[in-house]
Amino acid sequence: MVHEQVQVHEQVDPRNITVLVVDDEPRLVDVVRMNLEVEGYRVVDAGTGAEALDRLKEDLPDLVVLDVMMPEMDGFEALRRIREVSSVPVIMLTVRQEESDRIRGLEIGADDYLTKPFNPRELQMRIKALLRRTFTPSPARKTRIVVDNDLTIDFGKRQVWVRGEKVTLRPTEYRLLYHLVNNAGRLMTHETLLSKVWGPEYRDESHYLRLYITYLRQKLERNPAQPKYILTERGVGYRFRELEPPSTDAEAV
Repeated sequence: MVHEQVQVHEQVDPRNITVLVVDDEPRLVDVVRMNLEVEGYRVVDAGTGAEALDRLKEDLPDLVVLDVMMPEMDGFEALRRIREVSSVPVIMLTVRQEESDRIRGLEIGADDYLTKPFNPRELQMRIKALLRRTFTPSPARKTRIVVDNDLTIDFGKRQVWVRGEKVTLRPTEYRLLYHLVNNAGRLMTHETLLSKVWGPEYRDESHYLRLYITYLRQKLERNPAQPKYILTERGVGYRFRELEPPSTDAEAV
């Protein structure tokens, strides 16, 4: 699978990336294919959700562009089935403007969305941004962080333990947690977190941040409705609780 190869690069090389485009409109697929292949990406396509699942197994794509409105199996159902077997990054395409539809896709497991009609350059930008945050490691703190008896984090090993159980975080969740913990005790504004985690072009996409904060709280907090780690500064941003100073056995002389 290509994932292991590209994770070590600072900048993701399109020549190492396979993109699966899933849409029942051949003309749209052709336009997307042409624009991505010019950039160096390998492109494979599928016209139905069922075909997309087959392609996922056969071609092991590094990223999926998935249309919502398809016959038989729509994009939401296809995404649910993809998420049962893979954490591959997914950008959803939708003709609908309602934010509820966008949130639905993100809640199922989409990483981004784009509303039709769209400029092919906009899709390229979002693909690059998504690959960047998927395959570029978060800066690693070198020490193992014991927040309290319930929560331990090791960003160097990309591992999190909650009440003694190892918890799996998606790449974007790791990056968000890193920036919160690395600034523990300090308020991080919505714009700052969006810029650092998703990229400057996402500074106004606050619903991404709200959703991923919810994901982290569900995985880390005993009671997500009353969080003790990730605290909300309403209308401004979020703050991770202050960390206790490292204990020392040294005694003053």
